Amino acid sequence: MQQADLAIGHLEVPHTTHTQEYGHDVPAPGANPAHLAALSRAGFAAMTLAGNHIADCGETGINDTLAGLAAQSIAYCGAGASLAQARQPALLQIKDRKLALLSYNCVGPESSWATAGHAGCAYLPVTTGDGAPVAPARTLLAPTPEAFTILRNDIASARAQAGLVVVALHKGIVHTPAVVAPYERALAHAAIEAGADLVIGHHAHIVRGIEFHHGKPIFHGLGNGCVVTRALDPGQPHAARAAWAQRRQQLFGFVPDPAYKLAPFHPEAINAFIARVLWHQDGSLEVGLVPVHVDAPGRPRLANAEEAARISAYVQAITLQAGLGARCFTPRADMVVIT
Repeated sequence: MQQADLAIGHLEVPHTTHTQEYGHDVPAPGANPAHLAALSRAGFAAMTLAGNHIADCGETGINDTLAGLAAQSIAYCGAGASLAQARQPALLQIKDRKLALLSYNCVGPESSWATAGHAGCAYLPVTTGDGAPVAPARTLLAPTPEAFTILRNDIASARAQAGLVVVALHKGIVHTPAVVAPYERALAHAAIEAGADLVIGHHAHIVRGIEFHHGKPIFHGLGNGCVVTRALDPGQPHAARAAWAQRRQQLFGFVPDPAYKLAPFHPEAINAFIARVLWHQDGSLEVGLVPVHVDAPGRPRLANAEEAARISAYVQAITLQAGLGARCFTPRADMVVIT
């Protein structure tokens, strides 16, 4: 990542010393703001913030996170002191060209959404199976007309300011291999049709397949990057988190490997990757993945040759299983090229 012209990541939780909990999802604890310096050392230039946990420590948590990123000279988008700020793209210079980055939360909870006068994250509203407010544990059906309007307006504004537009969507069914819900494809396709050049997904804590829409790449889920959490231990003193850790095993049918105490996710989540995109001078994109294996207790590292072949085959298999079309995965020195 340090060698990349531009490295982008997603920041899952607020980085703050503020401890009061907000929202209607199972809250994640805030992380130490000092840890943001690690992102800068790792080479990250920008972070997307629109996710289901960014507002767990309220407006103070969001404001502290934005200030911490700014202090590290890391650009951000997807959260802000108001909805207008949260929907503003991050404009990033890459040599003589400019990239615009947009970030949206598609899974709720609605209490995390920004308003005109309240801090929160940018969002794309989706209908729910029972008509209840949007939340990660609910069945999400289809984007609302408002979601399509937001994408058209924001992408058009970003396109006027940059030569490449990247849209990040916090979406997907957690802890479940392969499955891409219909609303996910609808939003990703709508982003491309509105003028985005690349769509990136995250949230499911397990990687997803890859497709092309009108020739533009969609990474439906990057899985986990670096996760360090004890918030999912079943025996912890926080009642809501302990209850969710137990219910999660029942809902998704797996018991985390105890060796992965800092990344207690689905066994297949050890298959990870970094998305790599080459933006050529003629404007075309060449895309691929850099295979990553996750060691216990949760440490990601570049995969060796044998692991890389396994991870590439895994992503190819779940791409086909999800109905995203047959893709060709070709190993190369710098990445596994996807066509």
